Amino acid sequence: MRLENTTGNLAIKVSIYSIIINILLSVGKLIAGIVGNSTAMISDAIHSVSDVFSTLIVMAGVKISCKASDDAHPYGHERLECVAAVVLALLLALTGLGIGYQAANKIFNLHEHSFAIPTIVPLIAAVVSIISKEIMYRYTKSAAISIKSDALMADAWHHRSDALSSIGSFVGIFGARMGYPILDPLAGIVICIMIVYAAFGIFRDAVDKMVDKACDETTIKEMTAIIEKEAGVAHIDSLNTRVFASRIYVDVEVSAADDLTLVESHKIAENIHHAIASNFPDVKHCMVHINPESEIEHH
Repeated sequence: MRLENTTGNLAIKVSIYSIIINILLSVGKLIAGIVGNSTAMISDAIHSVSDVFSTLIVMAGVKISCKASDDAHPYGHERLECVAAVVLALLLALTGLGIGYQAANKIFNLHEHSFAIPTIVPLIAAVVSIISKEIMYRYTKSAAISIKSDALMADAWHHRSDALSSIGSFVGIFGARMGYPILDPLAGIVICIMIVYAAFGIFRDAVDKMVDKACDETTIKEMTAIIEKEAGVAHIDSLNTRVFASRIYVDVEVSAADDLTLVESHKIAENIHHAIASNFPDVKHCMVHINPESEIEHH
């Protein structure tokens, strides 16, 4: 419960920072776009506004996922964070596709557009946005890794997508000022591909954790080695793992000598449970079953 509270508090803290910065950037970029005669910067401001709503989804998902287990949800609520990550991945993909659509439309209809030369104001705003959003990306990503939060990681990529969008705005504004307006839509196509690729990775990871995918091979090998070291374990009969959101569930069966008492068998199971829990802090539940060695050999 203490771990879940700490996780939730950190995620909420990071999310509040994100909302404040996104609101400030949205207002600043909108003013810069209007004053500086830049449609690219106005579009970038709208993108930043969308990040505010994305962060609110993160806050809701993390808060619910950190709720303690209850009678209706005996295994907890962690999987709801994966749901939030899926929603954010879809929003991220739509954002990228929207940028790509607008860019493609400009490329195919470049001769129909009359481009006003933007001032230096939106160019400065783009630089400020790039630096701010890259800092927020790294900060949010670090927090997401420390608490193993898929939703927070998705929000980090929203910051990165905003930074990429601002890079596109910078290139477009700079290109327009230099007499090459096509640089704006070309940068948009590249940004679209990068954002959609990141969204796909977030979506795939969240879905894997929702369908109880097993732990990676390295983790399973480490668990196997730890279990086999325990006194009284003849051999491992089965070891099944499943990743449940950010936590791991383990089911293990081992064989032990036939003449052990119930108390001795229980002690072996208890030692295995403790070894797994102490070496793998992400394990939330570990079930250990002891089989008579002769019964397994007979089968």
